[in-house]
Amino acid sequence: MTTLTKSQIKRKALVEATIELVNNSGFHAAPMSKIAKMANVSPATIYLYFENKQDLVNKVYIEVKAAFTEYAFATYDPKMDVEKGFEIIWKRIADFKLKECEEAMFLAQCDNTPIIDEPSRQQGIKHLQPLLDLWERGRKEGTIKPLSDYILYAYAINPLSFLMIMQKRGAFQLNEDHLEEAYQSAWSSIKK
Repeated sequence: MTTLTKSQIKRKALVEATIELVNNSGFHAAPMSKIAKMANVSPATIYLYFENKQDLVNKVYIEVKAAFTEYAFATYDPKMDVEKGFEIIWKRIADFKLKECEEAMFLAQCDNTPIIDEPSRQQGIKHLQPLLDLWERGRKEGTIKPLSDYILYAYAINPLSFLMIMQKRGAFQLNEDHLEEAYQSAWSSIKK
């Protein structure tokens, strides 16, 4: 196990505080001073790691997106057939959203706000390239409906965010049967 330096510990605390504040209060109610206080660092320290709030939010978004996609694609092989590949990716995304709920909620907020700048948003999309490539192959093979990646994502992946939020609120408890039903619904929504 790697030991973190004091600098790494402070930066990690700032990232975690940002995620927690944004999830609980929104982007506008998460000023730099409050993030620094929650991270237990001086307000000036935050500027050693981030230029300003925009830089902080963009960098945290990219970091969390990278961790999310690394997890999502860890067991995926681009040589898999389209249906099997999609199932592996979808179930890994679901697993991440349920196990790393705070990070997943932060990403959901980032996906639905203009706060994230366009270059950072485009960088985040690049992290999804294996899924986009799979969908492109599926469209060419006639396995996946000839829809835009945005529509495919909206119907196949975004519903996981809703289920995650309902579970976090205690309104609905996902079990293995529910996850399988959700996967089957996602696949049915995009398969040709």
